[in-house]
Order: sequence, then structure tokens, then C-alpha cells
Amino acid sequence: MPTNSDIPRTRTPRLRKPDATDGAAIWELVKDCKPLDENSMYCNLVQADHFRDTCVVAELDGDIVGWISGHMIPDQNALFVWQVAVSKKARGMGLGKKMLLDLIERDACDDATKLKTTITRDNEASWALFRGFARSIGGTLTDTPHFKRDIHFEGRHDTEHMVSITLPRSGDLKRAA
Repeated sequence: MPTNSDIPRTRTPRLRKPDATDGAAIWELVKDCKPLDENSMYCNLVQADHFRDTCVVAELDGDIVGWISGHMIPDQNALFVWQVAVSKKARGMGLGKKMLLDLIERDACDDATKLKTTITRDNEASWALFRGFARSIGGTLTDTPHFKRDIHFEGRHDTEHMVSITLPRSGDLKRAA
């Protein structure tokens, strides 16, 4: 008969605010999560330091295995999610959605009535994440072309669609993680 110690335990990453010392590890994670755009290590360091209240890291066994960078859009009640990265060793745990839920419950995001992000049409993983997130919180998802291939990227990058998800009022969040 198996004992409790014979049953594999599911490890759960710890979610927390990043700090400046996480910048290099975040940069390495993003680099390993193709096809995410790589920013400079300095950019990730500044995000982790200056925007820590609207960013999330997931830590497992001392390693950063998840990252969301975001910021409140000036003069809008909207949280903009810039990047979501999940390490190969943490995929299949619903970590992306858990980090998004953690983020929208932060005090720094209390005024947000929408979550916004941009996604290229061919990024199936991001579409699945944000559609699933919208369903789980009872939000409505809309999208429109925003940064256009020929107008903004001089033909060098696919059009980025601005995705908007209505957020529940504080206290109305349906937990689905």
C-alpha cells in the first residue's frame, strides 16, 4: 500500500512582485520563451524596479519560471500587459492565468476597469491565454488592429491587435485558477 510520501506532489510556483535583482533572470527567461521579443536586460531590470507593483514573477525552487510585465496606462483606467513568459518547466500548470489573476487583484490595479495587451494574429498561445482569462473572470474580450505592419513597423513586424478585456469590479472577481 502506498504511503503519502509515495504520492507525487504538485509543486506550486510562488507569485511575488519582482525587484531589481531579478532583472537578469527575467531577461534569461524571456530569451528562452521564443517567439517573445527580447528587450535589453536593462529594460527588464527597470521594469522589475520601477514597475514592480504591476509586474509579477513566479518562482519555483529558487528559479524564476514566470513573468508578466505591465503598467497602468496614463489617463486611462487600464492595465497594459506587455509580456507574459512561462518557462518550459512550468507549462501546463495554468501559470499564465494565475499570474494575471494575481496582478489584477493588486492595489496598484484597483482603478483598472480593463486589461489591455497586444497580440499578433498568429500567436495562438497568447490568444488562448487571454480568451481563457476573459472567460474565467466573466469579462468581455474585444480586439482591433492597433500597431499596424506597414504604418508602425515599416513592414518588419506583423500587425499587433489591441486586445481589451473588461475587468470585474473590485470584489466581483470569480476565482477560476
